[in-house]
Amino acid sequence: MEKKELKEKLIYINRITKVVKGGRRFAFSALMVVGDQFGKLGAAHAKSKQITDAIKKASDLAKRRLVHIPLKEGRTLHHDVVIKKGSGKVILRSAPKGTGIIASGAIRAVCEVAGIKDIVAKSLGSSNSHNVVRACMKGLTSQFSPKSISYLRGKKISETTAKVNK
Repeated sequence: MEKKELKEKLIYINRITKVVKGGRRFAFSALMVVGDQFGKLGAAHAKSKQITDAIKKASDLAKRRLVHIPLKEGRTLHHDVVIKKGSGKVILRSAPKGTGIIASGAIRAVCEVAGIKDIVAKSLGSSNSHNVVRACMKGLTSQFSPKSISYLRGKKISETTAKVNK
């Protein structure tokens, strides 16, 4: 079994200044998302005195925090999700084939590395990248696939996904 190549995306770099007796000390923080574009996704935030070290630390931490996200047909969500984490509120909606990723910067980066190709997303409340990424991750991991729903109900997948004619 070959290991899939992970795609890394840097979302945000922040310069932190500490004023001391001799002048200013600079440090940097980095927010990164990592994914294999087939449903595995991880996000992390790390700090260091150098930019490259902060990015590397965030990348390594995100790789250790990979989670699996169920995708419908390998391209979109199974159902719409409205989730709140901290002050960040995110609305994620499944979209038909060919729609593309209609989302803001932080949500777009998360969707690209996760392998989501068709989605409509809106960020409400906080515009802080950290809160938006956390809310997006919580929303993506909180969705249910038909397989997991049928397992919880003790039924066959065909029974839970049956079409209702009215």
